[in-house]
Amino acid sequence: MDRSWFVAPARGGVLSGWLAGRGAPLLVLHGGPGLSFSYMDDVTAELVEDFHVASFQQRGLAPSMVEGPFTIEQALDDIVSVLDHLGWSRAYLVGHSWGGHLAFHAAAALPERLLGVLAVDPLGAIGDGGTAAFEAEMTARMPEADRVRAQALDTLLSEGDSSESAALELLRLIWPSYFADPEHAPPMPPMRICLPAQALLGEVVAALPGLEASLPRVAVPVGVLVGARSPMPPAGSWSWQRRADTGSLGRRSS
Repeated sequence: MDRSWFVAPARGGVLSGWLAGRGAPLLVLHGGPGLSFSYMDDVTAELVEDFHVASFQQRGLAPSMVEGPFTIEQALDDIVSVLDHLGWSRAYLVGHSWGGHLAFHAAAALPERLLGVLAVDPLGAIGDGGTAAFEAEMTARMPEADRVRAQALDTLLSEGDSSESAALELLRLIWPSYFADPEHAPPMPPMRICLPAQALLGEVVAALPGLEASLPRVAVPVGVLVGARSPMPPAGSWSWQRRADTGSLGRRSS
């Protein structure tokens, strides 16, 4: 895949990423928050066959700026910064996991900049977004020894007494649970983690009521793609559509 790299100015520094393909503009939002964006390369390699694709590292990790602020508002501003730098007045968004949830916020807050949104296995936008069921399913899929170690690491992280190495160890332990058949899950690709950016998850949960309230005003096409055996319960990801149907929403799919 032939790629050209770009560096977009943004608040506090720059956002770096790459461009490839031809066609309608499409911006990819990786998961996390605070994860390296390269794990999305296999997906974007398929998208470049039909779209002009841009993928960028969200703030928190090099080659983008490592400083915050790490907020939903700033993440939305960073999307605009990348679009402005690329000269794209409007584009499609494809987001995975956290990136898919961020795409929901973008659909509500940035309709004038979007052609449409596809959220892949995102945290939902109704109630708790499926968080409780997701966490329970991820835990249930883990072997007992891994579960005990993961809970200990999670406690360290929640108390702020941990390191990037501990966060990566936790991610490796839970990685297989993201797959329908954990015993045969592929190995985790090389990954980096920005712990300050991961603290954004607290704001994500706190912002759920406001996001749910905004859904009837969404006026761009929004699609949701969820695996039938994903640990994120399908109802948690696409139930937002029932709430959105009370307002005027553009074309939808699920």
